[in-house]
Amino acid sequence: MAPQQSRTQVITQHRFGGPEVLEAEERPRPEPGPGEVLVRVRATGVNTVDLLARSGTAPVYGDPPFILGHDVSGVVEAAGEGVTRFRPGDAVFGRIDTGAYAGHVTAPADRLAPKPATLDHIHAAATPTAALTACHALLDIARVGPGTRVLIHSAAGGVGHTAVQLAKAEGAYVIGTARADRHPFLRDLGVDELVDPATADFTDAVHDVDVALDLIGGDYGPRTLGTLRPGGLLISAVPGDLGLAPEDVEARGMRFALVEAQPSGERLARAAALLADGRVHVRVGAALPLTDAAKAHRLAEAGRTQGALVLVLPSD
Repeated sequence: MAPQQSRTQVITQHRFGGPEVLEAEERPRPEPGPGEVLVRVRATGVNTVDLLARSGTAPVYGDPPFILGHDVSGVVEAAGEGVTRFRPGDAVFGRIDTGAYAGHVTAPADRLAPKPATLDHIHAAATPTAALTACHALLDIARVGPGTRVLIHSAAGGVGHTAVQLAKAEGAYVIGTARADRHPFLRDLGVDELVDPATADFTDAVHDVDVALDLIGGDYGPRTLGTLRPGGLLISAVPGDLGLAPEDVEARGMRFALVEAQPSGERLARAAALLADGRVHVRVGAALPLTDAAKAHRLAEAGRTQGALVLVLPSD
């Protein structure tokens, strides 16, 4: 009799819908192909795109069934042909194409980076999308520096609070929009000005911005144009409705860039250096068992957490 193939737990869905469509199943454990590694997942992050994909608002994976999840932290269990960068036992983290809500994943080795020893798996899993997005937006595109006036929407969220710290580390003047109960957290991160959109219109309170990072979308994009100085830069990192077209921005004498968190072990290694030396601290708002994925999605949709949401797997 042939030996039974090892299996692993996943969270999948067979239809679009609310958090209740997420369900636990067992699947055959994947095997790494050439250039890939097999990672035993210790923790995986929950991102906005997961919510949009689950509901069908942004059907980025086509029709169900599929397994959500991009951000992963874990331990290499096996390396495929041609992989020399990692060996079994190495702790790694990174952003993969999809499928991170699982006990085991395979991924190209160049999508991963060594996990900083100063980070546990929970905080490492909260990092990849946020760090890749913030670094690409503020360092590569905007090239923020001392005195740059930066507006960050949803500043207390996973990407937002990471972007705040990156901007402050570069000497920028940071303005954030967030609910009032998150203002103490953001002041501790060094935010210079705060606006609560529930009680004040940021378009009245904020002016002469050099760079604005929109993490919300919808009408926030066009409204933000009114806060920018002539020639200012609007960067959108929204996986859904941008609220405007690039030509709308250019017609008003401003610049526009769309940012996606492209998987890159090299870029993530650069961000890891900022994490390792303490210049950036990732805040985890809640860490739940993988089997509580539906609960995590409800928390994310309610917007009641400060920082990132993470799903955790047992270490045994």
